[in-house]
Amino acid sequence: MRKLAHLAVKTDADLVVSDLRELGVATKKLVNHAFMLASGLAFGTTFLKFLASIAAIYLLILDRTNWRTNMLTSLLVPYIFLSLPSALFSLLRGDFGKWVAFIAVVLRLFFPRHFPDWLELPGSLILLLVVAPNFFAHTVRDGILGHCICFFIGCYLLQEHIRASGGFRDSFTKSHGISNTIGIILLLVYPVWCLVLFI
Repeated sequence: MRKLAHLAVKTDADLVVSDLRELGVATKKLVNHAFMLASGLAFGTTFLKFLASIAAIYLLILDRTNWRTNMLTSLLVPYIFLSLPSALFSLLRGDFGKWVAFIAVVLRLFFPRHFPDWLELPGSLILLLVVAPNFFAHTVRDGILGHCICFFIGCYLLQEHIRASGGFRDSFTKSHGISNTIGIILLLVYPVWCLVLFI
């Protein structure tokens, strides 16, 4: 009888130890999956940031070459400032960017006839990157306010593009309409993603 009671207690203790082991394994799996999800979201955010910056630069180049609309495409400059990936932002905010800004200012001041019109907005972007206060360059840019500004710029440009094209359907069917519309829609993907992550 004592042996049976001893076996029952030993079995209960074994069950508790087994349950604790399973709990430890489940906790390890949870931590691994959470880490993989978080790193995936960081990769997704970085990828979308690159994609949005490339789309904004593409639209800026397109506007300076053959797109020429009445839209306020100078809004692409603050959009690029707010969505530029951190590595590129740091490079352009450092000494390299200061030299580029210095050369742009010297060319604009002393050789205004030789300073092409298409360099106005890129020059403004470089100046904005170099002279922006640290609070705005880091806190606002990486916070929800920066994402909201990007979202509103993207919405405004999409609405203006659709209006200038004569409607949503025409924005996809006119010449260069598909690439312009897709470029502007890509401007919205990054801020929407970041706002969803903040909520």
